[in-house]
Amino acid sequence: MLLHDERVQLVEYCRRMQADELTVGTSGNLSVRSGDHIAITPSGAAYEDLTPESICVIDLDGNRVEDGLDPSSEVPMHTSVYRQTDARAVVHTHPLYASTLSAVVDELPAVHYMVALLGGPVRVAPYATFGSPELADNSVKAMEGRFGAILQNHGATTYGETLAKAYTRSIYLEWVCRMYYQARLLGEPNILPADEIARVADKLNSYGQTVPARS
Repeated sequence: MLLHDERVQLVEYCRRMQADELTVGTSGNLSVRSGDHIAITPSGAAYEDLTPESICVIDLDGNRVEDGLDPSSEVPMHTSVYRQTDARAVVHTHPLYASTLSAVVDELPAVHYMVALLGGPVRVAPYATFGSPELADNSVKAMEGRFGAILQNHGATTYGETLAKAYTRSIYLEWVCRMYYQARLLGEPNILPADEIARVADKLNSYGQTVPARS
């Protein structure tokens, strides 16, 4: 079986994704790249029923390299991220607060310094139908100089050099979205200046975190 360890990882993180309320039902999808192959979650499968054998393997063009279940409908987005970044893992989620903000803002501002973990304020990619090349293209453009993007009226996507780092960025992204949402209920939030986010990014890099140069 190709990419056995990557498949095992994906099953583990799918179950964590449900427990962490980053998705609902069978929505959301995860993938890990190894060389020219990508292990990716199947389309429409219940996460609690997944096994390593359920995970699909495709190439960088999105073609299946093994028989099995249909891969995620978001294959175009995953392959686009891999082709245009140094990602080794991609996490696409439908979390409540990021999805809510995606319908009303164009960017998640620096309401907390941990947006530095994602490269700075997180852009909202323009809406396009799920699974479409247009959504893939919009997502990658919104990620320029960032480790993630919010997708308008849809959800969020993050990536990293490992699945653990990509997933951690998804957790922090949703947490900052929730903080911003709740702060807006009380009033107009204070927004941190760009130079402070740059200082935090330098600190995170010194701690072994990888933070992209801002653009």
